[in-house]
Amino acid sequence: MSSLVVANVRKTWSGAKGLSVEAIRDASLQVSSGEFVAILGPSGCGKSTLLELCAGLEPISGGFISIDGQEVRGPNPKAVMVFQEHSLFPWLDVEANVGFGLKMRNTGTNERWRRVREVLERVKLVKFARHYPHQLSGGMKQRVAIARALVGNPEFMLMDEPFAALDFQTRVLMQQFLLEVWAGFRSTILFVTHQIDEAILLADRVVVMSAAPGRVLEEVRIALPRPRSMIDPDFNGYRVRLTSHMEREVMRAAEVL
Repeated sequence: MSSLVVANVRKTWSGAKGLSVEAIRDASLQVSSGEFVAILGPSGCGKSTLLELCAGLEPISGGFISIDGQEVRGPNPKAVMVFQEHSLFPWLDVEANVGFGLKMRNTGTNERWRRVREVLERVKLVKFARHYPHQLSGGMKQRVAIARALVGNPEFMLMDEPFAALDFQTRVLMQQFLLEVWAGFRSTILFVTHQIDEAILLADRVVVMSAAPGRVLEEVRIALPRPRSMIDPDFNGYRVRLTSHMEREVMRAAEVL
């Protein structure tokens, strides 16, 4: 089974005048094949930084990160990032945006377009293939960004608050879309959010991080059947448990500031 392992990872940023900022301290977690794991924590706790370290976009300051037993030393084709901003190229249409990564990897033209069309069909974007980003809503742009990530058949999708900028209605629709995509493609997802309800709604497990420097405080397994409802009494039990963590860490961060 494929797995992502984070073992006692530290990250320190170099600051002005020789000062350093400790972003993450001794963080450890493991994500197994097919899991949907959410990382929850207050703003500035290192959630996004941890995701970038897992993606190999930044070097770690200490500890160990591996994907399928191989140490992460840089970007890995088995793992792709989906950011809060969709980062689509405005001069390319949907089809070309989705196929851009394959083109950069020198995938043959026929094979590239075959895979692009296949993904567009599976995520119900075929009729928008010739649209440009400015012709799409915010939710549609993020669907294209997710399709672009999926076209390379990644084992791991690392998602950094991809729905944070969306309105409530669009966010709910995108959450359901993501669950459908996850069920269909069975990629392993590590999903950063600061929204408690979103974490409970989506994840198999919720990893709770402390205020900076970020540490893993607790891992909460969400033992609720899918589809889940935010008005379910059992859902509220998890909400209370995670809210108590968040309130404490938010106040602790405020005291430090």
